[in-house]
Amino acid sequence: MPKLISPQVEFSGLLSQMKAATPEVFSPDGKVLNLMEGRWQEAGTPREFVSPIDGSELGVMPMLNRETALRAVEFAKAEASTWAATDLDERKRRVQDCLNQLREQVELTAKLIMWEIGKTYKLGFTDIDRAIEGVQWYIDNIEGMLGQRKPLGLVSNIASWNYPMSVLLHAVLVQVLAGNSVIAKTPTDGGFISLSLTFAIARRCGLPVTLVSGSGGELSDVLVKHDAIDCLSFVGGRYNGRNIADALSSVHKRYMLEMEGVNTYGIWDYSDWNGLADQLKKGYDYGKQRCTAYVRFVVERRLFPQFLETYWEAIRNLKVGNPTLVDAPNDPLPDLAFGPVINATQAQELDRLYANALKTGATPIYEGKLDESLFLPGQDRSAYRAPRALVNLPRQSELYFKEPFGPIDSIVLVDRVEELVGEMNISNGALVAAVASDDQKWAARTAKEVRAFKVGINKLRSRGDREEVFGGLGESWKGAFVGGALLVEAVTEGDKPILGNFAEALLLPERI
Repeated sequence: MPKLISPQVEFSGLLSQMKAATPEVFSPDGKVLNLMEGRWQEAGTPREFVSPIDGSELGVMPMLNRETALRAVEFAKAEASTWAATDLDERKRRVQDCLNQLREQVELTAKLIMWEIGKTYKLGFTDIDRAIEGVQWYIDNIEGMLGQRKPLGLVSNIASWNYPMSVLLHAVLVQVLAGNSVIAKTPTDGGFISLSLTFAIARRCGLPVTLVSGSGGELSDVLVKHDAIDCLSFVGGRYNGRNIADALSSVHKRYMLEMEGVNTYGIWDYSDWNGLADQLKKGYDYGKQRCTAYVRFVVERRLFPQFLETYWEAIRNLKVGNPTLVDAPNDPLPDLAFGPVINATQAQELDRLYANALKTGATPIYEGKLDESLFLPGQDRSAYRAPRALVNLPRQSELYFKEPFGPIDSIVLVDRVEELVGEMNISNGALVAAVASDDQKWAARTAKEVRAFKVGINKLRSRGDREEVFGGLGESWKGAFVGGALLVEAVTEGDKPILGNFAEALLLPERI
């Protein structure tokens, strides 16, 4: 019997639930609106949005032009002074009310995220759950972190699509808790429906939040450079990040620019292959569409046979398929390693990078295949790609210096420790890295030579939650670091220096 879409995640049913929960988000003809000037309005220019899961149309994004977005920015700025004067206890009460209402919509939010950006239910649930529990930690600890610090004013948020809740919504609610008003742009590649649900709840609770949709090229001037913007939080690619950094160099405003880098895992004098296998499987969460995904393995040459055997056994059993499918209506949702990449365009870009690597001399060592039984017969599978891996990636290959942001791994073999360190630092800075060795003292010493903000010893590192700080070195990050107390400090003014990666200085926290 062919599989079927689980009734619990059928999209039309989810949309009906959202309309019942937040009817103000929708126009009379059922289109999602923008949240600006304190209310849901402005359908903008409709842009068709399809799900990466099966190519089905989910709705239309309400794309705004520059002039309309400017109205949104000016209103959001006008809200800043009143909100900054609001007593901290009242701000805490309203953010807590928002979290309480968000908890009632966790299931719905997670299932909308599945359809919008192709996450499995488990990862969709984790995204919204981490956002809520992370902000709860800030509510419980805000007095000690805030002290006598004062809010900056209006904070603008431009984030990538991969973590709409645990990165974007989380940052927004902490920024508001610290006394700022906020404007956020919905990621163009996905997340506008689930974000509209959560922002509607935040606005109902009296929080000064604005949510707009539009192309980066159209809205960049007003969301980045406009005088009304007091701080910019950006998560995205290095190309756009560099352009924004250049644009901000002549204006003195606070910014946090999280960009990509090649996150590497170095292996030297190592024997815990079962432990590595578990890390390899974990590393494929969401098809490596994460800023902290490890995509380059730098391996001591003599260990390559054991590494290859471990890699094959770990990766060949990963299940990649449609995350909404079940065998019977009451069955639980499938336990998959990952589903589609964000869209067919990104899948084609992965193919191009892979083909370029082969053409320039790389050797393929693994090419996974999709399991027909994990899809509906005849469904659109243009956004699905199984894992692939290459060894001996040459420097003339485009992939050598670039994060693929998808399920392609590359392995570089080295003969000397100096080579290992050099290859691990190939992208001039990264967010995370790891060094694996039976000699932990050697690993800890070598880790200090790796240009990554966080370096794991025999383990993966991640963005982290609550008190854990986050940033990047080199070209992977510009501006203030975030996470823990640093996130509050990044969006407030006080007598304490802001820690971060600035053009004039690198100011690191004592513990990472």
